[in-house]
Amino acid sequence: MRRFNFATLVLPVLIIGLFVRAAAQSSTTPLIGYHEPKVDSSGRIVPWFSSQPSRAYDHDLRIIWDFWHNMRKCSNGVPYYLQHQVWTPGEDDPRGLGGDQINMALDSWNILYGYLGEATVKQNMVEIADYWLEHGISDSRLPWGDLPYPYNTDLHSGRYDGDMRAGKDFLQPDKAGSFGYQLLILYKITGQEKYLAAAQKIANRLAQRVKPGDAGNSPWPFRVRARDGVVHSQEKDGKIIRASYTTNWSPTLLLFMGLRQLKPGNAAAYQTPYDLTSAWLKQFPFQTNKWGPFFEDIPTADYSDTEINADTMAEFVLENPQWDPNWKQDASAMLKWSFDTLQNHEYDRWGVTVLNEQTRYLVPGNSHTSRHASVELLYCEKTGDCKSKEDAIRRLNWATYTVDSDGKNRYIRDEIWLTDGYGDYVRHYLRAMASAPELAPEDQNHLLRTSSVIQEISYQPMRIIYRKYDRYSSERFKIGQGTPASVKGATMNWDAATKLLTIESTEQNVVIVIATEVRK
Repeated sequence: MRRFNFATLVLPVLIIGLFVRAAAQSSTTPLIGYHEPKVDSSGRIVPWFSSQPSRAYDHDLRIIWDFWHNMRKCSNGVPYYLQHQVWTPGEDDPRGLGGDQINMALDSWNILYGYLGEATVKQNMVEIADYWLEHGISDSRLPWGDLPYPYNTDLHSGRYDGDMRAGKDFLQPDKAGSFGYQLLILYKITGQEKYLAAAQKIANRLAQRVKPGDAGNSPWPFRVRARDGVVHSQEKDGKIIRASYTTNWSPTLLLFMGLRQLKPGNAAAYQTPYDLTSAWLKQFPFQTNKWGPFFEDIPTADYSDTEINADTMAEFVLENPQWDPNWKQDASAMLKWSFDTLQNHEYDRWGVTVLNEQTRYLVPGNSHTSRHASVELLYCEKTGDCKSKEDAIRRLNWATYTVDSDGKNRYIRDEIWLTDGYGDYVRHYLRAMASAPELAPEDQNHLLRTSSVIQEISYQPMRIIYRKYDRYSSERFKIGQGTPASVKGATMNWDAATKLLTIESTEQNVVIVIATEVRK
């Protein structure tokens, strides 16, 4: 991510880093992240752990989760990942939470739970959502009440109360929309009404505050003060720069879409903000490629266009073609913009072009390169245009090198960010596996995708048992152990060549019976 104004606080760490890098550069083989590069017979990069991506990706996902789950607590007794955006051994890092850190983790852990079936993953989702709800929501009496503050300005207070750059009492409406959508997912997982109620409060407040927007103003500002609606501003070169613009609104659209389905009686209240936001996106960023800021540590005066905003929107368009009649062309244009603008050629010798994070920080990103790759694979799946598929897989291969053997995930030439290396990393590999199932393990059984939300799933030697929120849905499994013999509660389509099982569910509870031998 982005590093400003912390030189005096992290100088010892930087000095150590310089010695480490100097030692690495003195080696005859340069390191990529933590590892010496490995290549195939044509000299192109393969993952560090195994030349087989399906084995390497699975390995990294597991150790990353273990690192997060077993992370020490902050000195105030709160889980470290709920107080800090950067992991350091020993003393606490002097910075607070990452702006979208909780949302990213919730998004990744939702998919990871379906993939692994480990109860601790789901328990962590509840833990981190509950903490934010209990320690970081703006007072409902305020003009911008009921929304989450993204940062703990008083680091060890245990509370979130503002924005990293704008200060106390400021918040970011796009992160609020993202949290609302994740709360809606968590409601479907757990059935707990408190998550639905909180999601509705966020949606209602955003609906109340939406504006049509224009070329310089999005429907909601990027940074706004909760108590009076003042948009944050800074002076630069004699000009006043306002934090009035960003394009990270696809999670907010998903929130409105989900609530309209769940609460049809309230659908009209969400239609206007949904329509205004949709129209604004298509009229402005879709035409101008002005994708705007996302990250909490970029000052308001330092405007930046970000990979995450463009490629997340491309993913939304591909997953919701009914929303955009020009979905194929628009998704292609967004992917082209992010690649053309942010391509990085430092690793060309290994046959891979990676992506920088944003125009204000032209450093290759592990989460940003893997996100772009996963959306390229989704584009291949949805359109049949797969000319970038092999390049996308090499981008995923490259991003594994930032993962150490113990699950630390360090940004290239930077720090161990608990956003980029964890929540905003894991999900891209899981989505890549769903679009290109050959990237999932060949000798394991995994759910790769569902059109519903998984409430419970158990992987057993002779069966897979799962319950989901919706009665009617579709699921995609990779079956690497045995072969499906029958399915209760659904119809199935089994492709033995690809080991891909497609389920069309007709009940909430589904049982896949596994045979140990392939049927004749």
